Amino acid sequence: MAIRVYNTMTRTKEAFVPRDPEKVAMYVCGPTVYNHIHIGNARTFLTFDIIRRYLTWRGYDVTFVQNITDVDDKIINRAAEQGIPAIELAETFTAAFRSAMAELGIEKPSRQPMATQTIPQMIGMVERLIATGHAYEVDGDVYFSVRSFPGYGKLSGRDIDDLESGSRVEVDTRKNDPLDFALWKTAKPGEPRWPSPWGEGRPGWHLECSVMSEEELGLPFDIHGGASDLIFPHHENELAQSEAATGETFVKYWLHGGLLQVNAEKMSKSLGNFMLLKDVLAVYPTPVVRLFMMQTHYRSPLEFSTDRLDEARTAYERVAGPLRDLEIAKRSRARERVAGDDGTGVWVTRLTKAIADCRARFTEDMDDDFNTAGALAAVFGLVREMNAFIWEGPGIGAHGENLPLLERAAAGIKEPLAVLGIEIDAHPVRVAEYPEEVMQLAADYAGYAGSDSSEAVDALRKARDVARSERNWSVADGMRDRLQELGFVVEDKPDGTHITYGR
Repeated sequence: MAIRVYNTMTRTKEAFVPRDPEKVAMYVCGPTVYNHIHIGNARTFLTFDIIRRYLTWRGYDVTFVQNITDVDDKIINRAAEQGIPAIELAETFTAAFRSAMAELGIEKPSRQPMATQTIPQMIGMVERLIATGHAYEVDGDVYFSVRSFPGYGKLSGRDIDDLESGSRVEVDTRKNDPLDFALWKTAKPGEPRWPSPWGEGRPGWHLECSVMSEEELGLPFDIHGGASDLIFPHHENELAQSEAATGETFVKYWLHGGLLQVNAEKMSKSLGNFMLLKDVLAVYPTPVVRLFMMQTHYRSPLEFSTDRLDEARTAYERVAGPLRDLEIAKRSRARERVAGDDGTGVWVTRLTKAIADCRARFTEDMDDDFNTAGALAAVFGLVREMNAFIWEGPGIGAHGENLPLLERAAAGIKEPLAVLGIEIDAHPVRVAEYPEEVMQLAADYAGYAGSDSSEAVDALRKARDVARSERNWSVADGMRDRLQELGFVVEDKPDGTHITYGR
């Protein structure tokens, strides 16, 4: 099955056919570095990291370009508030952005051009647009003439006669049309500036992406990505100025990610309803955050809450559970069949089929416009079958005869997750990592009076099994809740309570 992508330009899913059969040229709008990025920004960057990883896994040589906007009104205003040079502020938050991306497991771009390092090329594009009648100069400012480009509005689907000035489009009575947007701005006192044929100034926001993408990838390149709130005006303006300047098609496939929401509102710094990525990662591990975001299709809105992050943590532990069980079983060789009436052959056939089905379904869903939600469902299906094999079926076997099959199942789980950038820690937790509070919990519920945390956890496990056998649900549930508060994962399995320490 060929990969199909939803193209914002055509509003349909299309077969993905890159300009080079073996290579993909991909550009994604990067950050404006005036603050730490929030978790909503991170969703966009994660989306295209996953797309890049998957295309690479499917055999393409992907060139991934992402810009950094290090000169902009927001940077200038924030620097003025802090009383520092704009370049100093931009450098600080560029470093913070790169650090946050590394912590989230985002692969480094193939190239990451900076706006301030591309000024001559931007001036060159402005000169081309003026020469072809698509731009005009007023008192040192240069504007793109929107009505000079007949295709304006084709990406966003808007009628130019109905359009009003959008985000970051300045209203200026000197402009020929309110929709005309700035290509070059005359520098105000104290602002960063560069010499140009129109006087000292700086580029407009939209210009840099047109210049950088053309210079780094050539035209038309394969994929232009970003969040859906960039469709208009940013990407519409990029498209217009690029195609007006070159006379060529700008991009083959436009891909846009849905926004992260809080109470059905877009998460943004302007609304004050945001959480910084660095603060989220201080509480939730990277694999959990990635898993949380992938459980919703990238084009759909994603509701953010700590409850949903907690659910993602539990989902992570469900995946890690059988992998850790296998590691423990490999050491003890003690996991023989504990339940189930089917013969070993039936269980082997069932798990073998689940391994093949997982890979096929994962590929099928990811080929369908990078449907991570469906792809994860395929992985969880194999997790369930592996769990069943270990705890309801023959397990590792008396002599470890099922170990090769279980290791194949484990690999069948780990590989697709690795494609999505999710690493699973399958090593059983070290006793030294248990929180100290578990000792008091064992004393309260199990009467444990020793000093070994591993024994304390085992005492809690046995006490909870007793409570459940006696149908004392309030005690059993209370133990579970207290353990979960300490970071433990409590699971009820056919052979009793399982307690593992989460990460």
